[in-house]
Amino acid sequence: MTPLHLAILALILLALALLLGAGLLLRQQALRSQSAKTLQRALGQGAAPGDEPANPADLAFLRDDQLPTHWLNSRLGRLLVADEDRRLIAQCGFPSTRAQLALLVSRCALAVALPLLANALLLGDADPVRKTYLVLGCAFGAGFMLPKWLLGHWAGKRRDKVGQELPLFVDLLGLLQSVGLSLDQSLQIIAADFRHVLPVIGAELDAANRQYSQGRTREHAFQRIAHLHDNPHLADLVTLVIQVDRHGGAIQEPIRQFSERLRLQRKTDMKARIGKITVKMTVVMVTTLLPALIVITAGPGFLAIARSVSSMGTR
Repeated sequence: MTPLHLAILALILLALALLLGAGLLLRQQALRSQSAKTLQRALGQGAAPGDEPANPADLAFLRDDQLPTHWLNSRLGRLLVADEDRRLIAQCGFPSTRAQLALLVSRCALAVALPLLANALLLGDADPVRKTYLVLGCAFGAGFMLPKWLLGHWAGKRRDKVGQELPLFVDLLGLLQSVGLSLDQSLQIIAADFRHVLPVIGAELDAANRQYSQGRTREHAFQRIAHLHDNPHLADLVTLVIQVDRHGGAIQEPIRQFSERLRLQRKTDMKARIGKITVKMTVVMVTTLLPALIVITAGPGFLAIARSVSSMGTR
């Protein structure tokens, strides 16, 4: 048996082992789900006739507890789903535990499936062993890193969206403060009524308001918003809100000054972007318009020279 056949056999055995592990996890998940349903049914039968049924959102913790989170907290889980990956999941706004399990399963599946696909489509029996190992190694690395690349792309788009939503958020906060609402009321109204125009900041603000209403301090509740999306302006705004909430005082004037500073920064960024676009357009114009200009301006001269040379040759 050749080394190529041994490598293919090892990949097949690894795929079967992963499928067996996934089957065992699904069976355990089904048993826990069945026991949770039995418990929920018993609680529903024991309730009073006038009581309303429990809200499914209130029983969401049962479904989360059923997930095999011990795989994520193990040493292998920490290696496969690192802290950077968990931060990307949080930046994407996905449910933390479910998204981490999905990332773990997708990495294991793609790390096995892509080498098998590369072996079936790209490699033949006549390929040398060194090339075979190189292709299989590249396919394994691509399958392992592909979910993280997708998460990084989605997190980058959400970070850009946070930068676009921040000026509107500052203006809304200043407007609500100017009509006499308190800071807590302003934040609650923005999170509840302006989610359609502030989808990212509104969702993060809603989660922070829930944590604050459950007893956490304003600083601990808003720490995620300040440091999650790597936006220094949003971090400065959260620091301003925390300082006003801690020491008291009016926030209208600081919000107005912060809004003006944010507008100046956005104008500076736009000027820098326009300067970069001008340089890029210069390269495009030189590569596309210069040949056409040469043909138009120098073309008649070249034709005249060619005619004169041809007439000299006929003489």
